[in-house]
Amino acid sequence: MSRIRILLCATLACSALGSGAIGAGQAQASASQKLYFEGSTDLLNPTTRPATLAQLKTLGVKALRVELNWYSVAPDPTSATKPNFEAENPNSYAWGQYDSLLVEAQKLGWQVLLTVTAPVPSWATANHKAPYTYRPDDLDFQEFMTAVARHYGSEVSLYSIWNEPNEPAYLTPQWSSSGKPVSGFIYRGLYQAGYKGLQAAGLPPHPRVLFGETAPVGYDTVNIRREKSAALLHPVAPLAFMREALCLNAKYKKSGTCGELQMTGYAHHAYFPAAGPKYVWKQKDSVTIASLSRLSNALNLAARAHAIPGGLPIYLTEFGVNSKPNKFEGVSAAKQAEYDAIAEHMAYSNPRVAAFSQYLFKDDPVGGPFSVSAIGGFVGFQTGLEYVSGARKPLYYGFPVPLTVTKRGHGFSLWGLVRPTTGVTKATVLVKLKGARSYRTLKTVTTNGAGYWSFNSSTKGVSWRVRWVSPAGVKYEGPPIGAY
Repeated sequence: MSRIRILLCATLACSALGSGAIGAGQAQASASQKLYFEGSTDLLNPTTRPATLAQLKTLGVKALRVELNWYSVAPDPTSATKPNFEAENPNSYAWGQYDSLLVEAQKLGWQVLLTVTAPVPSWATANHKAPYTYRPDDLDFQEFMTAVARHYGSEVSLYSIWNEPNEPAYLTPQWSSSGKPVSGFIYRGLYQAGYKGLQAAGLPPHPRVLFGETAPVGYDTVNIRREKSAALLHPVAPLAFMREALCLNAKYKKSGTCGELQMTGYAHHAYFPAAGPKYVWKQKDSVTIASLSRLSNALNLAARAHAIPGGLPIYLTEFGVNSKPNKFEGVSAAKQAEYDAIAEHMAYSNPRVAAFSQYLFKDDPVGGPFSVSAIGGFVGFQTGLEYVSGARKPLYYGFPVPLTVTKRGHGFSLWGLVRPTTGVTKATVLVKLKGARSYRTLKTVTTNGAGYWSFNSSTKGVSWRVRWVSPAGVKYEGPPIGAY
């Protein structure tokens, strides 16, 4: 689907993170890390779905994230008046290609994370106007979530409520007319309603559902005097949004009588700008992949205030690295493959992270001005494994066998994953020495049961790559990777 983002690098400064961000060993890493793949444009299209699923299976995908847009399945979604229908009855909705996709996922044995989100039907909004994101009605949403859970039942292993609710593309208003953040409060009501809907559908008393799904960057304050109404279109910084949604003040103390919210984990989209995965935003309430400790600390403080359960895992439910031709955030295709693997390694090395993700199989088209989506901006995402044309990027070959090479003193630390494997396997790590025309074998590694491997090397190469042959004889060879 078309996605819009403004990563604010022109207005929110970045600073370099120390080299320790990538170096945690496997002993401190997540025992396991699920990978969700999202490629709705290709997977919800009946023409492209079969070939895309076959490719994803070959690439080692075993779980999907699917965004279910309320508007697209609701009866009479453009009407300002709610039609007369049984809102909790799944038969009242036109599920369309969502049904077909989830059936295919079940056949493959793939788990599904279903994010229920905007746009919403006109009759469920407070202003009944496009883009249908303005103050969705809590009771209407509760009824819809009941229908969703009754319809999909065991086909969904994990639910999530709303996509990027701190972004004006998905929830408005973000700010009051006086410049106070309000989207977190609106989201709290939606989350509570959605949670009740899941319970009403007969799911366990504590259904598996994620909170947050926050975009990575935003603002703590806006200047109405300087920017006038344009200030109200800015996203709210994720941690500021989280505090508001949990009724916490800036010091993470209860600012009201709100009770503790139940949830399975906190979902976040830890995108970073073209500056690379080791950059952090100076704005302290923004969270990219290099500053996940900010989110962990915030969750710990929120748990201490009894706003959420303690020890919640972090689910990185949407992620990707933009490549050119995105002229605003894109890096070279070669760097995209390197940066994506580095980000996955950083997530794996963080014991708090339960899931990582890849957003897009094929790039969005490039078009339109680079501006906030609420006023019509559209750039799209070029985070795919393939270009719009279908030509494969280096990331296509790197995705099944990601590799990172980290400089360590006079040597290098290598880490990788054989994603398609279903158990212990062997892979060949190749190195190209300075001045050499070809690669030679550096080491044959044995993975653990989940496909991960690592080792240290003193060999001074200029680039490295991984080769693996599946038990069925399928050959995989990743792109050249440089050391960082």
